[in-house]
Amino acid sequence: MNVVPLHDRVLLKRLDEKDVVKGGIIIPDTAREKPQEAEVIAVGKGRVSEDGKVIPLDVKKGDRVLIGKFSGTEVTFEDVEHVIVREEEILAKIT
Repeated sequence: MNVVPLHDRVLLKRLDEKDVVKGGIIIPDTAREKPQEAEVIAVGKGRVSEDGKVIPLDVKKGDRVLIGKFSGTEVTFEDVEHVIVREEEILAKIT
């Protein structure tokens, strides 16, 4: 299945956090928070300005980004959980 986000939306896959923290404590699945780091899977064409011009997005497929814990809409494609967010919900790009 090929998913193409519309306008200024971005399809992300949250990256898994480590199971063990620095102190050696193993965190069970039920106690984990949603990861804030994600990989860009697909992007829309861009935001449309008031004068009708398309403004391209600052992120592209393959970029790693930071998002809020409760940002976007969670969706499942081919048994993999993804998040669809607007570009403005992306907090930072990891370089």
